[in-house]
Amino acid sequence: MKKEKSITKVEIPTERIAHLIFLIRGKKVMFDRDLAGLYNVGTRDLNKAVRRNIERFPADFMFQLSKPEFENLMFQFGTSRWGGTRKLPYVFTEHGVTMLSSVLKSKRAIEMNISVIRSFIKLREMLSTNKELAQRMDELEREQKYQGNRLESVYAIVKQLIETPIKSVSKIGFNVDK
Repeated sequence: MKKEKSITKVEIPTERIAHLIFLIRGKKVMFDRDLAGLYNVGTRDLNKAVRRNIERFPADFMFQLSKPEFENLMFQFGTSRWGGTRKLPYVFTEHGVTMLSSVLKSKRAIEMNISVIRSFIKLREMLSTNKELAQRMDELEREQKYQGNRLESVYAIVKQLIETPIKSVSKIGFNVDK
């Protein structure tokens, strides 16, 4: 009788995954090392599987960071030059992460892939909400500027009325005192 391995479903909060998504070259991407950690495989093994199926990963699905980009990230993350990554990392877009599910076939990879895709979707929704909010704020700012200009002109007229001296009323007729 065969014993089946029981795989417990692992739930990782979307917020935790969303913190692993970065904006590089104008694209939302995840690092190979972060994906390998989520899929519970080595970064080397993940990259090896990708290289074996490289035709599935065009440039808009995956790309390798340049040396200046990587050095900039090391500076931002405060990473030491000793130890850690020796090669320039690969980063995967949302489509690249989706394609990883066809390359990595374990149950864990499939479950994590679903979680990662949900995180990308949630991030996109948050950004669209923020975009709508920013548009509304711009609209309110324009409206406030318009109202401010109107109030400014009313204020100028009132100020002019206050500052204009009232002329004394001259008498009608002849002045006999002179």
